[in-house]
Amino acid sequence: MGLGLLLTAPSNGQIYGFDVDQNGTDGVIASYWQGGIAVSTFDQTTATITDTLSKNVGPNNEYVVDAIFAGDVALITREVTPKGGLYAKRTYEVMNPVTANKFTGTWTPPIKDLSVLGVAENQTTQLSVVFAIELKKQDKPVLVVSDIATNTINNVIHLDPNLFGLDDGPQLGQYAAANEAVIALSPDAGEVHGAAPINVLIDQTTGKSKQFNGYNSGPYHAGDVNGLAVDPNTGIAATDTELNAQVEFYDLAKQTGIADVQLPCTGDASQLDSGSGIAVDPINKLFLVTETVDACSGGSDGVIAVYDESGNLVETITGFPGFAIGEPAPALNPGSRSGWALTGPGFSQLQQFFY
Repeated sequence: MGLGLLLTAPSNGQIYGFDVDQNGTDGVIASYWQGGIAVSTFDQTTATITDTLSKNVGPNNEYVVDAIFAGDVALITREVTPKGGLYAKRTYEVMNPVTANKFTGTWTPPIKDLSVLGVAENQTTQLSVVFAIELKKQDKPVLVVSDIATNTINNVIHLDPNLFGLDDGPQLGQYAAANEAVIALSPDAGEVHGAAPINVLIDQTTGKSKQFNGYNSGPYHAGDVNGLAVDPNTGIAATDTELNAQVEFYDLAKQTGIADVQLPCTGDASQLDSGSGIAVDPINKLFLVTETVDACSGGSDGVIAVYDESGNLVETITGFPGFAIGEPAPALNPGSRSGWALTGPGFSQLQQFFY
């Protein structure tokens, strides 16, 4: 347990998305490079850049890493702003596999002007879930169920914008064993004394949904849901909430709570010490919760708290620079029990850690 190697992006550029292959030794980042944002691959074992896809990169042609899926397949958003234009046009590049160190194909969205905002963490099954908005239709939210590797669209599920609006901070996960997408959100947009968070289960085939309320503890109630992770096999989910510095655990199959626990050294009104991104290790059955401030040390260093699926604190990993490991959630490699968290000056580095 503890910190490992440090990866620095090419030219010390700010990182715009990253992920690692959970069954291999490669990873991918997008980072600022010579006026634009380029894509680079890296080696997890040495924390070194393998290659940089920098051709034609510039302020009018930039890339963002969305995720790596099963089979070491990466989805990359490409944003091209026409000369003299204000709004970027989005296309989606695919690296299949990432170790090819090049774009091998494209993913075709089922809707024009679709902007991908989030991807469910799941490298166990070919079928993936993407949360997106329709830019030319008042940013209406949709779920796209797709096999990214084969460029196959299985379903498009139109969501109620009144429930799944961006102000409610929807967080996405996938209960693959039950063929369900999972969304956790705050119906009152995180207001003090607001309504309980809602956990929504959506059938990936029919689009039918069911929901149940989450924990709403503390004198100010839970507030925004900052992070969500779901074990795709067991259906155990973990969230963390803003106003009470708590982590909540749910059994999605039973649609009930398991436990709500305080982050170490916090109280149920410790808003500034709340967690943010959450990652799941479905092999070792662990959830890793990031905190930008270590409440136990009273300092500014960040910390990752590790929990089992019953809500028991297993360990904490300290020493991260503060305010630099919140979002996105760490990327994990369960086989080596290692992970990577965004850190460093200007968010230009990935810090390896072991748990």
